[in-house]
Amino acid sequence: MRTLAEVMTDEVLYLLPTDSVLKAAQEMKKLNVGIIPICDGEQRLLGVITDRDIVLRVVAEGDSPDKVKLQDIASMDPISGQRDWRVADAVDLMSRNQIRRLPIVEQGRLVGIVSLGDIAVHDSEVAASVALEEISRPAMPRKGEMDEGHTTA
Repeated sequence: MRTLAEVMTDEVLYLLPTDSVLKAAQEMKKLNVGIIPICDGEQRLLGVITDRDIVLRVVAEGDSPDKVKLQDIASMDPISGQRDWRVADAVDLMSRNQIRRLPIVEQGRLVGIVSLGDIAVHDSEVAASVALEEISRPAMPRKGEMDEGHTTA
């Protein structure tokens, strides 16, 4: 059975908690990613910022991305894995917690990140599709709960 060390991306950009949301968004665009880990100066994993965090916690609130710091909106103390974990165990953890990307740490320091895409490319596509199915449960508002906007019904 493969380990996360075999399938993870080990060259990962990270940002500091004091960096702006704008910087995170620009890096996401440049790298074509939807998540960036947040670490301290010694590469200890503190949190993660996702494209969804930016949209819901900054843009939708009308805040200015260049003025908001990552530490103010990021998901701190994220779920993480370790290099020597079996891929199947990581898929199970990701599925149970409905996450698509898992930071990998060694002694608390960021050493990589693994996504369902990485797992699908290197391991059983069935395992990745099962996890994706679990993660992608629809979360639509119930009829009549939408305050503004347009609906098809």
